[in-house]
Amino acid sequence: MDRLLTAAPITLKDPLDLRIEAQSAVPLMKPDGISNLSRRAFLGFGTSALVLGALLPSMPARAATAAAAAAVKPGTRIPAFLVIGKDNAVTLLSPFVEGGQGINTGLAQIVGEELDVNPARFTVECAPPGPDYAVINGLRMTGGSFSTRSSYPLMRRLGATARDMMIRAAAAKLKVKPESLKTEDGVVIHAASGKRLSYGELAPAALALPPRDDVALRDPASFRYIRQPVARLDVRAKSTGKAVYAIDQKLEGMLYAAVRHAPNQGTTVQSVANEAAVAAMPGVHSVHKMPGAVAVAADSWWRARKAVEALSVSWSAPAASGLDSVAADFASDGMLAALKSSGAAGLPAESDGDAAAAFATAAANGAKVIEAEYDAPYLVHGQLEPPSSMARFNADGTLELWAPNQMPELFQSVAAQTAGLAPDKVILHSPMLGGFFGRHFLYGSANPFLQAIQLAKATGRPVKVLWSREEEFRMDAVRPLSFTRFRAALGKDGRPTAIQARTVGEGPLGRWFGAVFKDPVDSSAVEGVTEKPYAIPNRRMEYVKFPHPVTIAFWRSVGHSMNDFFYEGFLDEIADAGSQDPFALRMELLKDKPRHRKLLETVAAMSGGWKRGPYEVDGTRRARGVSMASPFGSETATIAEVSVQGGETQVHNVWVAFDPGSIVNPAIVKSQVESAVALGLSATLFEELVYKDGVRQSHNFDDYPILSRRSMPAVHVEIVESGAPMGGVGEPGLPGVPPAVVNAVAALTGQRIRSLPLVKNKIGV
Repeated sequence: MDRLLTAAPITLKDPLDLRIEAQSAVPLMKPDGISNLSRRAFLGFGTSALVLGALLPSMPARAATAAAAAAVKPGTRIPAFLVIGKDNAVTLLSPFVEGGQGINTGLAQIVGEELDVNPARFTVECAPPGPDYAVINGLRMTGGSFSTRSSYPLMRRLGATARDMMIRAAAAKLKVKPESLKTEDGVVIHAASGKRLSYGELAPAALALPPRDDVALRDPASFRYIRQPVARLDVRAKSTGKAVYAIDQKLEGMLYAAVRHAPNQGTTVQSVANEAAVAAMPGVHSVHKMPGAVAVAADSWWRARKAVEALSVSWSAPAASGLDSVAADFASDGMLAALKSSGAAGLPAESDGDAAAAFATAAANGAKVIEAEYDAPYLVHGQLEPPSSMARFNADGTLELWAPNQMPELFQSVAAQTAGLAPDKVILHSPMLGGFFGRHFLYGSANPFLQAIQLAKATGRPVKVLWSREEEFRMDAVRPLSFTRFRAALGKDGRPTAIQARTVGEGPLGRWFGAVFKDPVDSSAVEGVTEKPYAIPNRRMEYVKFPHPVTIAFWRSVGHSMNDFFYEGFLDEIADAGSQDPFALRMELLKDKPRHRKLLETVAAMSGGWKRGPYEVDGTRRARGVSMASPFGSETATIAEVSVQGGETQVHNVWVAFDPGSIVNPAIVKSQVESAVALGLSATLFEELVYKDGVRQSHNFDDYPILSRRSMPAVHVEIVESGAPMGGVGEPGLPGVPPAVVNAVAALTGQRIRSLPLVKNKIGV
């Protein structure tokens, strides 16, 4: 997702300095299946409390006025973000969606630091659609590990500006100079008189003041909340079952809808033999034929599901063969073979030195040249919460929609198109996400909110669509199957003199945002192969676009999730071919990169000093692998320790030295890296979605194994704050895991694995 915000049509110094108007992004997105834009009814706070936010124009009015939208400078209108009640309670309207990444707590820390309110007293809600929240340089989205790093300066200034307004309002009320006042956890204090005024008391007057644009920010040396392991705001609700996800929500008088999708993507309903019989089943309200699916609406979801499973449906036939669609003979191994055999000319994704000349010299001198092919499979997101959406057409002509999403304005606009309404007639609620990893962008028909709108319209009732886990496995947009062929030339000293890579495939950025980023090289397909920090003098990395017929998607750490495995695995092969220790070779190739060397030194020290192995521990023969990755503006160095028992790889320890530049909450950073290690290890060892005969072979977690408790290693994380610009946190811990594990397996067994997951390979010691 980095490319989404860094691939500017013009060259800019600041990688975040890309201007994309949120409104302009809507028509540029691929339209197939994406469907909604909504507004959210203004939050329910403040009707009894006089609050800052309640004095704003209503959200629908703001969403409806394009001219006004264009006039708003995102992130500057304090009342759009802060609601302060008479009881001094503080609610922050976040531009981002909380999905377990801890963003709500982090934002409360940042704003609370400057506003002078303890973040523990914050409530954080996802803001409704609107131009105020397009804070990522004119774009609003949750993803790409961008939330905190992109909004950190803005949120600090937001809090400081609001605090300044409170002080000026208090000064006017007390008839004293602002300089004589101080604040303390939501209270303005006049020390000379001992008078105290709460923010809640001052809010109406403060709102009437013009904000200053020159407020001073707190000296970081005096931070009380930022850089502290502040407890997460959502932990109590989640641990007591009180957190409300989309799947938990209900509406009065609503119907429940269950859906059965076509077995072959792209096929449609031809006939339903027993529609009348199913319609007569207990609790069934109606049976519906939909694009690529059938649905039943009933008075309970269980009855709806039993009924939809009872339908006898005839589907149209898929194309017999080919890769233009998910044909009847489409298969994962066939797709991989097609990628490997592609003879199309590659586009330069990265070029430095003269790789062709270096390889020619190597050939003339009889120097060693090595080649290898790496691939990684399709993966589902496998988030904990199955997809659901609710839709209700209100008597006032509006459509109200509850839909998990990572881009509210885009969902709102597409919902309006689907419903045949103006965008200001759509009210969008963005609930907390039960895990996502990139699942809740707009991926055509891979999202149920379109069906919820259609069924609510057809039945005239509020409808909640819930996909069973099996339907989710059938419809989830997947991480693309990927392939890269490497070649390297070695000098007499065993070090690489040239490296080439040819990546063939397609990335989600090009698929879904190609109209925005017209670069023919899809960065999401090659990131992790390109822009590595190693000083290999001659490099040529090529990209060949080869579209997938299946619906592809962003997945946690996107292209880095497989490409760093490819590159770092091949780098170990280079080390072995040159009789070099892989850790020492990396240190040598990074001799002019102190930031990266520091990480390698740190991770080695964390693990008790670098040793490749094999060696004995507790009667088991073990070895270690090392890797590095540079994803999403952060840097990582990873070491994994493995053993192989009965052909099964057991990972005992993973050490990660993590440099995100600077941090907000070290506890959240650590937990994000730990969870990224778990997901990365799951993909390394077990996960693979296989296509055969045009259909997916996994239907639920019983035939799509993921990491179990038994396979979870001890994870050790050390944060190294280099002071570099703040990088991402949610995704960067993952890419180093697959190569570190695979490199360790190679050190232990001498067997080089170039195709994930490990479980499909026979591994022996």
